[in-house]
Amino acid sequence: MVRPNDPFWGYVEKMPGGLLRCMFCEYVFAVATSISRIKSHFAGVKRRGVNICTKVPKEIQEASYLAIHGSRKKLKTTPSEVANKFSTYSLEEKNEVEILARDIEEVLMEAESSDEVESKSPAELIQFVETGSSVEGNVADVHETGGTALPVMDLVGQSIEKDWQEIYDSSKENDDLICSREDMAGDLIQEGLHETRGDALLTTEPVGQAFQRNTDEIWSLLNKEQVLTIGVCGRGGMGKTTLVIHIRNLLLKIPNSFHHIYWITVTQDFSIYKLQNLIAKNIDLDLSNEKDEKSRAAKLSKALLTKQKSVLILDNLRNHFDVEKVGIPIRGNKCKLIFTTRSLDVCKQMGCPEYMVNVEPLSEEEAWSLFAKELGNYDVKVGHLAKCLASECAGFPLGIKTTARSMRGVEDVHAWRKTLQELEELKRTKGSMELDVFLLLEFSYLHLNESLQPCLLYCALFPEDCKINKNDLIEYLIAEGIIEARGSRQSQFDKGHFMIDKLENACLLESFITEDFGYVRMHDLIRDMALQIMNSRAMVKAGVQLKEFPDEEQWTEGLMQVSLMRNDIEEVPPNLSPRCTNLATLLLCGNHKLELITDSFVKRFCLLRFLDLSFTAIKELPGSISGLVHLYGLCLMGCYKLRHVPSLAKLRKLKMLNFRNAPLEEVPHGIDLLVKLRYLNLDGTTLKEVSATMLFNLSNLQFLHLHQSLGGLRAVEVERVAGLRKLESLKCHFYDLVDFNKYLKSQEERQPLCTYDITIGQLGDNVFTDLMLPPIAKKGTNKEVRLYNCNIGERGDFLALPEGIQKLVIAKCLDARNLCNVQATGLKSFVISECHGVEFLFTLSSFSTDIFKSVETLCLYWLKNLLALFGREGTALQPFPSSGTFSCLRVFDVFNCPSIKKLFPSGLLPNLKHLEVIEVEFCDKMEEIIAAEEEDEGGIMGEERNSSSRSIDASVEFRLPNLRLLKLRYLSELKSICSGVMICDSLQELDVVYCLKLKRLPFSPALLKSIRKIQCYPKEWWELVEGDKRSAKNIHQPPP
Repeated sequence: MVRPNDPFWGYVEKMPGGLLRCMFCEYVFAVATSISRIKSHFAGVKRRGVNICTKVPKEIQEASYLAIHGSRKKLKTTPSEVANKFSTYSLEEKNEVEILARDIEEVLMEAESSDEVESKSPAELIQFVETGSSVEGNVADVHETGGTALPVMDLVGQSIEKDWQEIYDSSKENDDLICSREDMAGDLIQEGLHETRGDALLTTEPVGQAFQRNTDEIWSLLNKEQVLTIGVCGRGGMGKTTLVIHIRNLLLKIPNSFHHIYWITVTQDFSIYKLQNLIAKNIDLDLSNEKDEKSRAAKLSKALLTKQKSVLILDNLRNHFDVEKVGIPIRGNKCKLIFTTRSLDVCKQMGCPEYMVNVEPLSEEEAWSLFAKELGNYDVKVGHLAKCLASECAGFPLGIKTTARSMRGVEDVHAWRKTLQELEELKRTKGSMELDVFLLLEFSYLHLNESLQPCLLYCALFPEDCKINKNDLIEYLIAEGIIEARGSRQSQFDKGHFMIDKLENACLLESFITEDFGYVRMHDLIRDMALQIMNSRAMVKAGVQLKEFPDEEQWTEGLMQVSLMRNDIEEVPPNLSPRCTNLATLLLCGNHKLELITDSFVKRFCLLRFLDLSFTAIKELPGSISGLVHLYGLCLMGCYKLRHVPSLAKLRKLKMLNFRNAPLEEVPHGIDLLVKLRYLNLDGTTLKEVSATMLFNLSNLQFLHLHQSLGGLRAVEVERVAGLRKLESLKCHFYDLVDFNKYLKSQEERQPLCTYDITIGQLGDNVFTDLMLPPIAKKGTNKEVRLYNCNIGERGDFLALPEGIQKLVIAKCLDARNLCNVQATGLKSFVISECHGVEFLFTLSSFSTDIFKSVETLCLYWLKNLLALFGREGTALQPFPSSGTFSCLRVFDVFNCPSIKKLFPSGLLPNLKHLEVIEVEFCDKMEEIIAAEEEDEGGIMGEERNSSSRSIDASVEFRLPNLRLLKLRYLSELKSICSGVMICDSLQELDVVYCLKLKRLPFSPALLKSIRKIQCYPKEWWELVEGDKRSAKNIHQPPP
């Protein structure tokens, strides 16, 4: 999915799995959402399926609107030009071209902020649309998966339904096209029926007989038609959430129980309005234009009733509410409500005292069993003391876990006795039962290493139930001085992860690990405990929808930390001048409407160490910032209006400075004097130049990110960057390969970079290729190089690459014929684009498999003369590539390579045991996906043969055991996928569009039956293609 370099990407943040989140209203977009839909979200433009942002600053809303509607005058290439390329196609094909042409206009609208697309040829525009827009074409989902009718989704979750009316509403002459487009969509799009049930949530192992009894009781109540609301009540730390997660995961395992299961965590800042928003977000309902609670409730109720049988789970409910006012349709057997709460009164007020499950403390035996499990191996001589300590935990699972974990590895009897005495002393100071778990948590906190305590307390500065990115947290801890900025940056991050792991092991932080990111979250009780410990030293009002700035009375002199992040504050009172002389941390990030910070507000923060104003609307920093001489860190990331920063010359202690995506036009005065600076991020700024003198003076830099708008580092700047001997993370743009090689040679005398993102050469008219690199799901490292318009030699001889490279893009390097001599051991992702001299990726006579042994993603785009993956030199028959070639390949994507005829030789299949995705599109001469053995033995794989005349041998099996997706589109000459039977037990999605010469699907009836999603077009082809399609049950053909 191409993502043009559009400034509006700066207002969404990446989430795990490729999801995107609006920085203003926190709405979550689907994977691969197009920039036009995001702009519509900001602009308030109503389009099909577009959620409208209610918190976007007015300036960004206006800019988004102008970006959408003010760009059409720029369009020099019309959709009709694109259609000319396909003038010889059939009527159905021409209709498809019209669809594609309109897709192009939407994509052109997406790129309106630049003129890159104006010079594109019609063919290039088609290529751009197919790789760059979120439109997946018009296809028929012919396999039912059961559940509620929803828009057809493409293979990465983005709805293919587009608002064509919005594109053409300014042009009456296109009315006929609109009608034909919508009619065709109605004919072709079969709404996929599927259940939005979700994935299982991670949870701890169930403990005790009571847990099983409670599970059985909830299960029994769920199966009773008259029971509509179930309350799960118990004191904090008793395991209510664990119990309900267990129920949810059980429901997911039973396909015919409930069609939809929605999970919502209710935070302290409860309101009817906010709960409506949370539910609407979960069911994909747009309520942004509805302000009246009654109207919102009506829409919500109607939407939930259309979802068939559903369960709504509200975790951690603190207040009772009227379900009808919210819009939860608790009636019949359509929707059931489960909630957890600490309050018996809430259960009663919610009307379910007779259907309430009370979670009681663990019995003494169960408590000891859990304690012993969490404690691990222990010396028998401390066994009786361990049992005494377990009994002191009063049966609270959370308290038992944290207490036991705090004593792991302690074998000294005296230490155990001392611990028991300390706990008993703590208990004497607490009265109510509700505080029992608090004192256990506080006890665990007090037993932490002194370096871990501030780390845990710092997590409480984030909003309740907030998932905190581990790397972001470590950046904060370094900037604050909690992790001492000594040694290498890598060692600081190692220490940070070690600290976080320790807190996770102590059950004081919950860990959320995805393939790409690691997160932590605090249990609400642990956060409350941390806030209680900080007491008068901290003011924390994070993420509570605060609109007014706290009064001056709340800014007491003893405050050391203030967190007002992620609120709706618009201004700081002009006369506010707090006397907070001890304040060290001030977090105002995420207040998107905050435009002004006054001099009087800041000037008395004489000991301030860290200031975070990220994602605010400030236009300039107050002059008093220049006097904050104790400042260690200043973060202004995403300050989209920031133009001016006062002199930083006096901030000699500054170690971290982040201006990422702030539109600064010149480097702030005095940066060259900040000799202690270790972190400087200028990526996404509009700086015209960075002085070589500045780089020379900042000799302690470990992290340096520069923006591509600088046009590329030349000789002098390269020399200065090369002189930064402590640098570990670099993002920059080298003017040409000569300058890059000069820098690379200088690195031979120092430790290699830990992370890098390097662009080499001039991008020219096309800036899109650099964003085509598919993500590599690896945590903790990013080593990427992109080359454009460089002379790398016929075999890549002139190309030297840095150590440990994982991602490589080679684009428009026209002198390359193959890549035999490119050395990149350990490469994970490889994109080759618009290198029109390339005929083969490598020739077997001089082939080194090193570069392809580790590749997981291979993308071949717009290679006009590519004949085959492998070629040969001379006349002698060359050996086949080794067993290591492509042995790690997971994704293979070929787009617009018009000369290639055969994709894989069949002899390569044993190497492709990990292959999950094959996508082949717009390859005009492609005849066969898996070539027969006769091509394997005949030199160039892909030479002229008549694949349609070859006999089919059903006894020959072609195995791709992990293939999940096979996508074949616009392959006008494709006659065969393979000559035998494909065994693909993991195949989930089959996508075949406009492969009209393909007469046979090489899949068994059993496989066709098991494929979750089949998309095909046109429907006449599907009806005529060979294969026992009757075996695939619940097939839905397109409507006539």
